[in-house]
Amino acid sequence: MEKLIKERIREIPDWPKRGVDFKDITPLLQDGFTFRKVINALAEPYVSQKIDKIVGIDARGFIMAAGLAYKLKTGIAIIRKQGKLPAEKISQKYSLEYASNTVEIHKDSIMPAERIVIVDDVLATGGTMKAAVNLVKRLKGKIAGIDFLIELKALKGRKKLKGYKIRCLASY
Repeated sequence: MEKLIKERIREIPDWPKRGVDFKDITPLLQDGFTFRKVINALAEPYVSQKIDKIVGIDARGFIMAAGLAYKLKTGIAIIRKQGKLPAEKISQKYSLEYASNTVEIHKDSIMPAERIVIVDDVLATGGTMKAAVNLVKRLKGKIAGIDFLIELKALKGRKKLKGYKIRCLASY
């Protein structure tokens, strides 16, 4: 699976800033076969569990979340960048390898004790996912797993997510 994923990811050097090698997943998404394989691999550990919602992180995480939620027959809750959600919400600040930001989730998107899987495309510094974890916890959701398409190991994002089940389908 890792080889297939890496064959479909385009690397863009020095984007969005010098020194960052951006991992562009759009070629993978354009390949229906590979995209289905990825969604099936993400779903595999959860098919025998009760999962209430998949949480996707703005923006590429939404794509992974939608496919995973469809496969697991669950709903989706979305975490967006600040100012993008219209209803009552909670916010969480975070920092990542080349910026800082704030993310938000609607207050009514996760009910207490719901079993949640959080998914995003890339685990880098872990800042975005840590913010997502904090939002889910504040809404009293129970995190069943945290999944990524790829991990950038040199950025040591796992350190910020200790104590959680983390799974990445490929790593760099």
